[in-house]
Amino acid sequence: MLPDPTTTANSASIISQAARHRVPAVYPIRFFVVNGGLMSYGTDRVEELRQAATYVDRILKGQKPADLPVQAPTKFELAVNLKTARALGLTVPSTLLATADDVIE
Repeated sequence: MLPDPTTTANSASIISQAARHRVPAVYPIRFFVVNGGLMSYGTDRVEELRQAATYVDRILKGQKPADLPVQAPTKFELAVNLKTARALGLTVPSTLLATADDVIE
């Protein structure tokens, strides 16, 4: 799945269709996993907002937006839903679970 407002708006339908057709899907944000998706790997939204706040602060202090450097995400998060994995008949490797930021049981 791509990180897109359309996929987020239709998340319930996407998650249910993936489960119905037994498709192991990887989503862009943790929100999908909390709501029944198998796993997500993407940027940490909280960290992105912190970076945005820094930019807003610098602009309000007089810096020109064009003079600010472009920033790439620095923190990514992995979430796994074990209940969904079991429903799909998948075994999640322990090495993957050890590196996950969030494991939902």
